[in-house]
Amino acid sequence: MDKMIIERDVPIFSDDTTLRADIFRPKGSLLYPVIMTMGPYGKGAEYKTAYAAQWEWLTTTHPNILPGSSRSFMTWETVDPETWVPWGYVVIRVDSRGAGRSPGYLDVFSPREAKDYYNAIEWAGVQEWSSGKVGLCGISYFAINQWQVAALQPPHLAAIVPWEGAADFYRDIARHGGIFSNGFLEAWYSRQVQSIQHGNLSAVQDPWLHASASGADPDKPETVLSQEQLKTNRRDMSRAILDHPMDDDFHQTRSVDWSKVTVPFLSAANLAGFGLHPRGNFEAFMHAASKHKWLECHPGRHEEWFYLEQGIDIQKRFLDCFLKDVENGWMEEAPVSLRLRRPFEQNSFELRREQAWPLSSTQWTEIHLSAAGDETVLSWNEPETPSSVSFDALGKPLTFLSPPLESESEITRPLAAKLFASSSTADMDLFVTLQAFSPEGKEVDFQGTVDPHTPLAQGWLRASHRKLDPTKSLPYRPYHSHDEILPVKPNEVYELDVEIWPTSVILPAGFRLALQISGKDFEREVVGKPHEVWVAKGSGPWLHTSTEDRPESVFGGRTTVHAGGSTGSRVLLPLIPSRR
Repeated sequence: MDKMIIERDVPIFSDDTTLRADIFRPKGSLLYPVIMTMGPYGKGAEYKTAYAAQWEWLTTTHPNILPGSSRSFMTWETVDPETWVPWGYVVIRVDSRGAGRSPGYLDVFSPREAKDYYNAIEWAGVQEWSSGKVGLCGISYFAINQWQVAALQPPHLAAIVPWEGAADFYRDIARHGGIFSNGFLEAWYSRQVQSIQHGNLSAVQDPWLHASASGADPDKPETVLSQEQLKTNRRDMSRAILDHPMDDDFHQTRSVDWSKVTVPFLSAANLAGFGLHPRGNFEAFMHAASKHKWLECHPGRHEEWFYLEQGIDIQKRFLDCFLKDVENGWMEEAPVSLRLRRPFEQNSFELRREQAWPLSSTQWTEIHLSAAGDETVLSWNEPETPSSVSFDALGKPLTFLSPPLESESEITRPLAAKLFASSSTADMDLFVTLQAFSPEGKEVDFQGTVDPHTPLAQGWLRASHRKLDPTKSLPYRPYHSHDEILPVKPNEVYELDVEIWPTSVILPAGFRLALQISGKDFEREVVGKPHEVWVAKGSGPWLHTSTEDRPESVFGGRTTVHAGGSTGSRVLLPLIPSRR
């Protein structure tokens, strides 16, 4: 504290509004690089009170986290000023337009918000205490909008660290395979965004300003917005997504053009963040135009690894290199770093460095579905005889089980399922989940970004959205255009390519792979500790339960999966040869 200058509610003018920022900077007359975040969660919403359950989990699980810091200035998903300011950085947290203490129309992930971010970066780059180099570093929302503003190419932006950040609003966030991901969006928007909207009198208190984190002051009625005014002054995101079932301008203006992302970046992906967090990080590394880019893959909860010593070390080395021009060996760092996951090991993750993603040693291998007799199996050999099996879309799922693995097997990278399926109704949703089981039948799962028992990989597809974009599709990552509805006729068989999000796991000999196919979200018996914010059934909060988007009359029919012969359903696995 005695080495840090703190300025609260500093105005940053952005076109027609004034954004408010909190600034933490070193004492002294030197010029320092900036680490900035901007978002809707409220710069005055204290981590340990506004996110009490997450704070309890983090500090109980890692009591010695952030050594040397009192953790007194922390907010959700942003860097700790007490850690970074002594290292010679200015830390700036900005309330985005319409959120916290910044007035305006609240429109998350919008082009207007990205332009505000651009203006804030340029403001920070010319302040008297600034070296002129601005970096971005934050988790989730504070990673997603890094991609957006990076595509605008603000001149003072020198490097970014998007930690678990989606990038394609349609495919990563709003509509998985065309299916509305309402479970997370509805809960998240009400709990974390609307609750801190500018002018909301019921918002949490800012303990540092001793005032409302939303700027609402009951002694100043002009600062308080009624419920109707609050509603009018924000976009209804669920309604907007329902009104835009195709990947149209609404979604595309909230997504990223990789050809315009040229800034150096460290893209940090969570290996068990299905439904929101990892896809954008992998896509960025593969497709962004940046000449200097690195991919880091880690396990754990999404607010965990960011603050652990291993995470902070790579953040600091990367930012020291590009914001301070420190010659610390970062430029010789391998492009990809991968934390290896093995069954039932939650606390030990060996680091392996790679030169490419997908890994250059990948052996793309097909495993085939078979439904002969009463068995549903995965076979390494293609079945010659056609077979099929049916299930109620909203009932018990199908599970195809492989024989025991003959040797240790690593699966690393995205997967793709080619399924031949038909429905008794005019459409069908497919929910595809990769699992693994020990010889004793115990399921292999891992702590995910939110859910503590996340399966190995997940993918989704609506049959009427099966159209592929041939210019963007890859054998291991089908890319659906989502620009028109292709009708589905009852009981007609369709070839459906399902993108399954990236994963990485090393399975010992004797373990079995399993592919679950369902017409609803993957779920198992409720597990988890009482203090967890989200109910943990395996899919976390990323559920697809909107009856408007998924009426039972259309998506509650009977689904048939076909295998063998000309309708050979199969999964493309990225197998990595053993390195032992």
